[in-house]
Amino acid sequence: MKHSRLFLYIILLLLSQTSFTQGNGNETVSPGTAGAEGTRTEAALIPIEGDIDPFQVVFLRRSIEKAKKEDVKYIIFSINTFGGRVDSALQIATLIGSLEDINTIAFIPAEPESVGVSWSAGALISFASKSIYMAPGTSIGAAAPVYQTTEGMQSAGEKTVSAVRTQLAALAEKNGYPPEVAIAMVDQDVELSAFEEDGVYSFELKDGVQKEGGDTSTEAKEGREILSPSGKLLTLTAGQMEKYGISSGTVSGIQELQVLLGVDTATPINPSSSDTIINFLTSTAVTSLLLTIGLLALYLEISSPGFGIPGTAAIIVFSLMFVSSGLMGTLNSAELLLFLAGLILLIVEVFIIPGFGIAGITGLIFMTTGLVLSRQTFFLPATEWQWDIFLRNLMMVIGTLAGSFILMAILMIFFPRIRLFRRLILTTEGAPALPDIPVPFTGLEMENTLIGQTGTCISTLRPTGKIRIGEDTFSVVTDGRWVQPGGQVKIVAVEGNRIVVEEIPS
Repeated sequence: MKHSRLFLYIILLLLSQTSFTQGNGNETVSPGTAGAEGTRTEAALIPIEGDIDPFQVVFLRRSIEKAKKEDVKYIIFSINTFGGRVDSALQIATLIGSLEDINTIAFIPAEPESVGVSWSAGALISFASKSIYMAPGTSIGAAAPVYQTTEGMQSAGEKTVSAVRTQLAALAEKNGYPPEVAIAMVDQDVELSAFEEDGVYSFELKDGVQKEGGDTSTEAKEGREILSPSGKLLTLTAGQMEKYGISSGTVSGIQELQVLLGVDTATPINPSSSDTIINFLTSTAVTSLLLTIGLLALYLEISSPGFGIPGTAAIIVFSLMFVSSGLMGTLNSAELLLFLAGLILLIVEVFIIPGFGIAGITGLIFMTTGLVLSRQTFFLPATEWQWDIFLRNLMMVIGTLAGSFILMAILMIFFPRIRLFRRLILTTEGAPALPDIPVPFTGLEMENTLIGQTGTCISTLRPTGKIRIGEDTFSVVTDGRWVQPGGQVKIVAVEGNRIVVEEIPS
């Protein structure tokens, strides 16, 4: 028990840590600010890497708050992603777009450890920034929302495409980018063409999707260049972004960008150890594993007298799941109350109501619902991409529950034969443990002799336990029903060393 408490304290300490680790760059005194403002970090460098998910939202929100406290002049978002969840991308874009007093810069690097792209959700985040800089050999675009299905990647429906298209165009318009370019990155049903007038490029969309009052007849323009034909999503290279005046420039790396901006210091803000732990705990694989361990520990605790190691393990595991979800911003009080209500109903079904009926089924539904909702930011899905997230979470939780119940069934069969778990589960609370008495029968003789005999329970059958027949003690198992100590049972089957009994109604 002391080790369990120590483990719980360590976990809570790690989860409570909210500081961020910074890079090795030293802060310098900004010219013109020393004396008036003191030491000042001129720029913060925040990475947006890998899949865009709820962890990125939490990390970006904390990083931006830290950058604000440092009174930075610029926030540089180093974007290196193929995309991710639509809801997380929209949250990040809104978060960046709300920064009015800080110059936000999207930078797409080309480094050995990067992929050199800002696609899909990355394009949405880039257009939310006030300036875009790209390294040679990088690209941006292909922002149409898609879903992973059993048949592969499938394009989202028009409702979702329209929402993302409108939002990306609005961000582009707000920050001075061509809205037509943003639309062509999301909608493959349009044709985007560019033409030059007085050294400045303009853009037009064909098929009627354009800015209000525009000319749909792109054929009327001489020297036009089709950037994205109908049926293809627009993706632009760093050179094209600069050529058409969309990006602010092409730079080789962060050092050249600093020189271009006149920034002495760009201090990296990287995920802290606590952020890494939270991201690990909320991943799908780890969540499934924790849920399985928690359910099995809960089953072992219910099957054993008193409160011990399994119950402590279940509390720790479920606490880790919900605390990490809370720190990720996906947990509300409704999800936690649903899970606790389901757990209470399940316990009532097991301990008070005989059999397994409405209370138990309702409890499982409540627990499942609470676990699913704790992994998403919305309560009920309203859009296509929300339904996609909801169904993925639901399949993960249901699949894990099904696997856990199969493991429980296996444990019910084999645990009575394992000495370690016999000590854990089959000892009667408050009574001295009885020594195992060798079974005086073997093989067919045992089966023929024991079937039909009656005995008295000397421990609770949950559903395994011990009974006494005469002077002999046997480890037995019921068909799932619990029988209290002192209850009368009859042996109905002998399967190898497994003795099956049923309760004799009093």
